[in-house]
Amino acid sequence: MKVADDIKYDVVRSRRRTADVVIERDGRVLVRAPKSLGEKRIRDIIERKRFWIYKHLAEWRDLNATRVLREYRNGEGFLYLGRSYRLLLVADQDESLLLKNGRFCLRRDLVDRGGISAARAAFRDYYVTRGRERIAERVCYFAPKVGVSVGKIDVRELGHRWASCSPKGNLAFHWKCMMAPPTIIDYITVHELCHFHHLDHTEAFWNEVDKVMPKYRERKDWLRINGAGLDV
Repeated sequence: MKVADDIKYDVVRSRRRTADVVIERDGRVLVRAPKSLGEKRIRDIIERKRFWIYKHLAEWRDLNATRVLREYRNGEGFLYLGRSYRLLLVADQDESLLLKNGRFCLRRDLVDRGGISAARAAFRDYYVTRGRERIAERVCYFAPKVGVSVGKIDVRELGHRWASCSPKGNLAFHWKCMMAPPTIIDYITVHELCHFHHLDHTEAFWNEVDKVMPKYRERKDWLRINGAGLDV
């Protein structure tokens, strides 16, 4: 963690050619910079974007003030592919969690014995399993349109990132993506595939996204506004 006057920020260096500043989903200010960029240049960038950072941190605080805290009791709503399904605690079920008859059915003894952490793990495992199939399908659909070849595809915990790509061409997606509508999952998929062409978020990168998904701005804004609510 570094500090420029009153702004705390982290720096991540990579083989990218340009530097940019982003506000992470946890409210951190992150500078993504080339390996050769000096500390003074980074502080200059922070100073130049000071008011942009103030504005977006304020926006982040407003969005996260409405974050939903869910409880694991009958009738609570949980998201899957953009729809909310009510929770039903059941006793006669082999699987920890099932989606059937329009409800999420969660084993009651799981909650009784393990509490919130066990219940949350059951939802996470459900999203991971369903996500590995669905997101892999969407990657295979969009990869030829973007003009790239993909290695391994995984769905797992990614902290405060929706997705990531490795230099070897592997992709990883956050399990929380499965709570978003299908159109938003498609946007996250295309976004990450376009990073195969451009590692940063320059105009050239967004032009690549626009070629495949002309209405990406609407989906990008939806994720910015509603992303904090995609949680269990």
